[in-house]
Amino acid sequence: MRRDCVSHRCGFMDCYGLDEEDVVICLRTGKDVTGVCLICEDPYAAGCSGQAPWEGKPVRMQMETELEYAYVWRVRLKLAFKRVQYYFELWEGDEKVYYLEDGFYSEERMRMPGRMHQYFRFPWLNAGDVCRHPAWVEDTVWYQIMPDRFCRGDWEEKSIKVSDWNDRENMSRGGFYGGDLQGITDKLEYLKELGISGIYFTPIFDAESNHKYDTRDYKKIDPDFGNEAVMKALIQKAHGMGIRVMLDAVFNHCGTEFFAWKDVLEKGEASSYFDWFFVNKPLKKGDFSKTKDGRYYSFAFEPYMPKLNTNNPEVMDYFMDICKRWVEEWGIDGIRFDVGNEISHSFIKRLRYELKRMNPELFLLGEIWHDAKEWMLGDEYDSVMNYPFVESINDFWVDDGADGRWQMDARGLMYRLNYCYTMYKEQTNRVLFNFLDSHDIGRAYSRCGSLDVLLQQLVILMSMPGSPCLYYGTEIAMSDSGGLYNRKTMPWDEIESGCHDEAVEEVKKIIALRKNHSHMKSSKILWKHDSDKGRLVHYTKCAEGSGYVVEVYLNAMIGEGRAEVPIEEAGKVLYARNYESGCLCRNGILICSREDEA
Repeated sequence: MRRDCVSHRCGFMDCYGLDEEDVVICLRTGKDVTGVCLICEDPYAAGCSGQAPWEGKPVRMQMETELEYAYVWRVRLKLAFKRVQYYFELWEGDEKVYYLEDGFYSEERMRMPGRMHQYFRFPWLNAGDVCRHPAWVEDTVWYQIMPDRFCRGDWEEKSIKVSDWNDRENMSRGGFYGGDLQGITDKLEYLKELGISGIYFTPIFDAESNHKYDTRDYKKIDPDFGNEAVMKALIQKAHGMGIRVMLDAVFNHCGTEFFAWKDVLEKGEASSYFDWFFVNKPLKKGDFSKTKDGRYYSFAFEPYMPKLNTNNPEVMDYFMDICKRWVEEWGIDGIRFDVGNEISHSFIKRLRYELKRMNPELFLLGEIWHDAKEWMLGDEYDSVMNYPFVESINDFWVDDGADGRWQMDARGLMYRLNYCYTMYKEQTNRVLFNFLDSHDIGRAYSRCGSLDVLLQQLVILMSMPGSPCLYYGTEIAMSDSGGLYNRKTMPWDEIESGCHDEAVEEVKKIIALRKNHSHMKSSKILWKHDSDKGRLVHYTKCAEGSGYVVEVYLNAMIGEGRAEVPIEEAGKVLYARNYESGCLCRNGILICSREDEA
């Protein structure tokens, strides 16, 4: 048995409270392990003196998740007295070993008279330590909007020079196009019809750039977007239509026109705000070179984004008041924290405590591109932007075997997606912020180059656990072009003339499946593999007590590869594309339901 592949820690993601009664215990092993039993019991079942022999009861663990080189075994325990002591019994064929906190034991060593055993122990299931999130997020389909590029509703003169909205071939990344909050308000019916139930806004506060991540005034909506009255009206209308609203909080850094930074530039160390930043050398006005010389810390060495010191209590107080106002006066539903992994833990813990007291249903989302376990223990963010998820989906279609490149098969995709769901607790997986593209990465359509493939990726997005998000324009297969990368204006003239009806209607159908079948968001996934069809993605989604399962087939085979999926096997077809007479053509999609044989 590969003992070096076995791992477990009593805490974090291996042993945690799922709710106020249940604990989840996970064990990772190599693929040579053929069975695992959890030996468990209350730690005081034999008394509290430590002299009486303690014996646990066996509970069979299930192999829950297969990774490329490992199995993850799982069991859910209901604790009568909110605590448990345990160890593991593992088999590889006839070989049996025991795994305790201090290592591996043989049968003889376990039974040795007088030996003291270092068992794993979950000491107490404190209700306040259980990782919780707002339940509504599980059922939300988000839509990310960059206000300057989405829709212009106010045609009064703007304070900035506005370029031609419809000249999409000559757009500039740094230009302004006049999109505003009124334009978004005017298009809420469009979003509702699409199936959207949550909007995530990139920053809306006063700033010099079009993207607004260089905030000048956190207390003032950018005048070219509108004003506070327009924003409140937008939120009120959205709420009336069942659409939630999430704002972007840029607290890791500010813009160079922020009042505190300007004071530091003027007064240096004599400024009352000097400790709001990380200034290491004397500053010179008008120095716009990258900050790699260390004169002050900034976001990504960008000189126009000086980094805020979120360890400073005064900085904490300032931004705490900002957030409280959004929650109390505006009634927002969520906050997305830009560069959420560089903000101090102490600040996020305090923010969560204070804001959840005001509104326990407030959703707190961190922008973290990597493994975010240390922020996801229940006292900071509710969720993170799931970049490993989109990277897994993208890589499967990039690794298509063309030009002699290595080809990822359907099993490889399973390994990658399964890994995404072993990183966090079960309840966190239900609200992971999943997406295909955003303002920070290339457009999904440009990466895959085909509407059929884009729809395949969208099916995965809408049929996996988490809270899915569309970037504005993804529903019309918007592409990158002309060096603009991913921020073209929304082509309302084309949409209203019907140019994008095919894409929009297909996207509506797939979102509707998410809304109408709880299976689509379920974490109960059974992956199926056909060795002769290595890139036929096939998995089954189950939902508790439904009586039926949902089958998903995606034909990602190379060339003219076709997959036979007979009608009688398919069951009731819920959605199909490129499926004819029991044959799923290349880039085809088939989603169907059938009776649950279990």
